[in-house]
Amino acid sequence: MDLTPERVKSDLTSEQYRLYRLIWSRFLASQMSNAVYDSVSVELGAGAHSFRASASSLKFAGYTAVYEESRDDEKEEKAPALPPLAQGEVVTLTGFDPAQHFTQPPARFTDASLIRAMEENGIGRPSTYAPTVSTILDREYVIKDGKYLKMTPLGDVVNGLMCDRFKDIVDVKFTAHMEEELDEVESGKLPWKQLLRQFYGGFESNLHQVEKDMEGVYLKVPDEVTEEKCDLCGRNMVIKSGRFGRFLACPGYPECKFTKPLVVEMPGRCPVCGGRLMKRTGISKKSGKQYNYYCCEKFPTCSFVTFDVPVKDDCPVCGHTMFKKSGRGFKRPFCINPACENFLPEDQRGYPKRTAASDGTESGTNGTAADGQPTSETVQTEASDKPTAKKTTTAKKTAAKKSTAKKTGTTKTAAKKSTAKTAAKKTSSALATEETPTVTKAAAKKAATAAEGAAEASTAAEKATARKATASRKAAEKATTKKAATTKKTATAKKAATKKAATSAAKKADAETEE
Repeated sequence: MDLTPERVKSDLTSEQYRLYRLIWSRFLASQMSNAVYDSVSVELGAGAHSFRASASSLKFAGYTAVYEESRDDEKEEKAPALPPLAQGEVVTLTGFDPAQHFTQPPARFTDASLIRAMEENGIGRPSTYAPTVSTILDREYVIKDGKYLKMTPLGDVVNGLMCDRFKDIVDVKFTAHMEEELDEVESGKLPWKQLLRQFYGGFESNLHQVEKDMEGVYLKVPDEVTEEKCDLCGRNMVIKSGRFGRFLACPGYPECKFTKPLVVEMPGRCPVCGGRLMKRTGISKKSGKQYNYYCCEKFPTCSFVTFDVPVKDDCPVCGHTMFKKSGRGFKRPFCINPACENFLPEDQRGYPKRTAASDGTESGTNGTAADGQPTSETVQTEASDKPTAKKTTTAKKTAAKKSTAKKTGTTKTAAKKSTAKTAAKKTSSALATEETPTVTKAAAKKAATAAEGAAEASTAAEKATARKATASRKAAEKATTKKAATTKKTATAKKAATKKAATSAAKKADAETEE
């Protein structure tokens, strides 16, 4: 409990900090008392009519002082507290405040409310909640409308087909019961093959029947009509789904084959021409993944394109549309107008720093980037200097070792080294005296030939050593095999002699018995 979120915030990323704060707050709240509220309900009588009012006030905060679970539904405005009243007290009417309320449909599911509903009905487990939501989103059975999950026409058709043809499977109770049986399989109380046989028996016959009934039946997914007009024929374009996601298409296909990307109008105005800002979707050529970008409605006539998200607020100084960095969580809006005093430079917007290799225009003089960091060229030079120094030190140490070996070695080794030294001196003096390129090339060629000869001799010696070792190994294996054969033959002879002696003894005993 000593490691509070504020204490470790400097050592965590923003996402790690939010997760740690959530875990820390929930654990602390679980150890605290419940909150206490004072609830008051008053019923007023006026002739044949009665009016009721109620209010509640927080008396003791309890665990809500540390953590309170967020709600997906819109919070209603808190009713004002009632004045102190006594039973039987006469009150004076000061006025009426009429208000009309309509019955509202249930709110759409969000990620959190859907997972909560699954948990309450015993569907799934914590490890399957997130994959379930991502699956229905990836298959476009639902789409996100803000924070709410909105069913698509494709999802409506698929859900209707499943509920009509597989009523016993598409059922909350069936799924919850299946989860319980899978828990029994995990604990070893129920064999998994038995569970599969119980399920697959009726499912297989039902599946074959549905295949026969659906043969030749085509289910058409209704199109989502939009307000966008086709640029060729003027029809209202519809939303269709393809391998790269949703897009706008003309309903007059195949007469009219006009299509265009699905765009979403964003708040704000284009800082270049003042037109509307649109959200578009692109496909990466390298990874094939989708990404979002924001551009002017006149693009490519207007060249304004950005990955920053436009917001509805305008800059209080210049009046231009403000933008924020894309991503989850709260991002502070900033102004992109260079002439405004509230202008936020690009290097201060939280983007990854650019290196000199990726953007040479940001590098300054003397091998230093604009932000004071050394360029990659300087780093490479320093790195190349270090191996040179290391080689020089190694060469000095090797020379010292060689001289020591020369002093303490045998006469033969010394003679060889002196001969090699003399040859090297002769070669160096020959190279020094000869100044023509022809002689230099000949000397180099001669040295290369000598080196090749030495290498060939070394290789031949290694091959001879390898052949000798192979021959020795084969001879040893042959001797071992011969010895084993001899041992086996001796054992066989001993076994035969023993058997013969036993047979003779048995015959002798039989003869004595007969006598």
